[in-house]
Amino acid sequence: MNAPITAAGAQMSLASMAFADWMNQVQAGMEHVLDRFLAPTTVVPARLHEAMRYTAMDGGKRVRPLLVYAAGDVFDTPPALLDRAAAAVEMIHVYSLVHDDMPCMDDDALRRGKPTVHVKYDEATALLVGDALQAQAFETLSAPLEAELKTDADLPARQLRMLNLLAQASGSVGMCGGQAIDLASVGMTLSLAELEQMHRLKTGALLRAAVMLGALGGKALTRDESAALDDYARAIGLAFQVVDDILDATADSATLGKTAGKDAADNKPTYVSILGLAESQALAERLRGDAHRALAPFGDKARRLRELADLIVHRKT
Repeated sequence: MNAPITAAGAQMSLASMAFADWMNQVQAGMEHVLDRFLAPTTVVPARLHEAMRYTAMDGGKRVRPLLVYAAGDVFDTPPALLDRAAAAVEMIHVYSLVHDDMPCMDDDALRRGKPTVHVKYDEATALLVGDALQAQAFETLSAPLEAELKTDADLPARQLRMLNLLAQASGSVGMCGGQAIDLASVGMTLSLAELEQMHRLKTGALLRAAVMLGALGGKALTRDESAALDDYARAIGLAFQVVDDILDATADSATLGKTAGKDAADNKPTYVSILGLAESQALAERLRGDAHRALAPFGDKARRLRELADLIVHRKT
């Protein structure tokens, strides 16, 4: 394929591809999607728009957009809505990384293999980049789509449900709340249950949102379908953080694209510090099994979601 494609277009045309090829095409497509929804650097204020693109473009595994497209494949979500949902959840994720790296939080100098925004630009710009990306996420997801989906009378109601979901996942009872608990837990001894609660908010809430955004854009979910997706999302959300803790303890900075060993250096509670390395690895595998079992009702249509659960647990970065 020589012509630029959207991520949703890649998903639809490459449904029969091997997982690695599908993933690469969706990741490449996300560059076009983000380029479309982020303001160009020719628009004032140019420096802010440049910094937003610096951190959002050309980086990361795009796990959350991949989950959006994989779930959308199960429920036949329209491509135009998938692209917007994927862009929105990625913008929220990137904004959280920009703020997380600032000196008032984790004070990190490296992210996705390049200098963090406050290092590349300055702290004030980093703060504004996060604020602007958050606003852009909701603008992107809420934009009128009647021209693209003319026959979809239920579209505004679905978009409203999706906006509500993303807001909850991003706020004080989701990602921001988890970060607040994380900052308050430095140097403390947490129980396994307390650590799990923190990460279900900090990491799991947005991963769950990605899955549910992809699904909610399609047909109405039954109660059983919603419960099964919830079980899947809870398992991969927790597994993602367990593996993050394992990699922080075992990989180097060049491999991770961020500062390795920082959790231990900052005296943060992690799964490895509480359970040990071997038990943390075993927990990640158990959660992978839970994710697979949760998807049983969806049959082969959930193949990409199963493959993403494997990716999350077996990744090396």
